[in-house]
Amino acid sequence: MKGSKGYRRRTRNLKVRSRDRGKVKISRYLQKFKEGDSVSISIDPSYQAIPHPRFKGKGGNVTGKQGRCYYVEIKDGKKRKEILIAPEHLTAPKS
Repeated sequence: MKGSKGYRRRTRNLKVRSRDRGKVKISRYLQKFKEGDSVSISIDPSYQAIPHPRFKGKGGNVTGKQGRCYYVEIKDGKKRKEILIAPEHLTAPKS
């Protein structure tokens, strides 16, 4: 049988949360960002709509909002990309 080429292939370990089992923190679900805020992409596997795994750990700036999700501009190689990400998968960098 031919191997899967799906969106979530090779994400078996990403989908398992070893320490933080149970309910998701409501503060992470309700966090707000403004345009120009610096954010980091940390995928939370308990939500099904995850960004592509290649963006895990990347940092970028918030450029806009659509519904409750945010547009984040990141640099992927030499290209600038704008991806739409739910707030559960975003964290503000520690200062």
